[in-house]
Amino acid sequence: MSFNKSIIEIIKNRKSIRTFSSKPIEEVTYKKINDYLADVKNLLGPFGKLARIQIVPLTNNATKKGMKVGTYGFIKGPQAYLVGIMENEKIALLDFGYIFEKLVLYLTELNIGTCWLGGTFTRDSFEKEIIFNDKEFIPAVTPIGYAEDKRRMFEATLRFAVKADKKKSWEQLFYDTDFATPLRKEEAGKFAVPLEMVRLGPSASNKQPWRLVLSEDKGTCHFYLAHTPKYIGNKLGYEIQRLDMGIAMCHFELASKELNYKGRWAVKNPSIKMPDEQMEYIVSWETEKS
Repeated sequence: MSFNKSIIEIIKNRKSIRTFSSKPIEEVTYKKINDYLADVKNLLGPFGKLARIQIVPLTNNATKKGMKVGTYGFIKGPQAYLVGIMENEKIALLDFGYIFEKLVLYLTELNIGTCWLGGTFTRDSFEKEIIFNDKEFIPAVTPIGYAEDKRRMFEATLRFAVKADKKKSWEQLFYDTDFATPLRKEEAGKFAVPLEMVRLGPSASNKQPWRLVLSEDKGTCHFYLAHTPKYIGNKLGYEIQRLDMGIAMCHFELASKELNYKGRWAVKNPSIKMPDEQMEYIVSWETEKS
């Protein structure tokens, strides 16, 4: 699908919403969401894995009572949840992050509030609404609804506590040719905006584990995952930071396409010397030659 608004502006303006208005989502908007989820192309990741995403409305007492989401239990007043379902496999987790973030951005375009919730909710809450096979699990969910005009003080305090609005600098995230040379924005060329959209992306606990290295000819961007040592988010039965890498890929690709920078994903490890054992090569974005 294509966005009707600038994806770059959507990424810049999107924020996590935890306090929702009591206003119901209009039927026409629900139809747009359902139509989006019915299109298999929207549920297919760049590595070829397919996700399932199901709407779970808060329409019965059992669902409402069971909708405890761990440390995110303070989510207030959503109209429904979108529940993502995927296989628990390294490549599938990358695809899921890409697929689910693309959906989140589409919902933002529809003025629907969202909040990534991964790994801390009670999965039993959805057992009555969703049928799983043996390989499937729920990597993440998002509440949906209209944002409350006056967000609660607790929500503002939480954003401050997790430094949700504080992002790492370019020098901490992006590199020129190798990990010994931080990339300056003025030397990023056409990739300056796509890289900035990666920098602005959401991530679990705001760890921002993506590290990108621009090739010497400025035509290829290599994506690396800087694993956070002893991070509790990776001890939940799956590596939650792989979802973050999928989010980074989503932002980079969508911004590049909006700017008409043609390219494709390829797994071609450039064998750049890595700074430590926590760094892992993931994928590269190659500019298509005209």
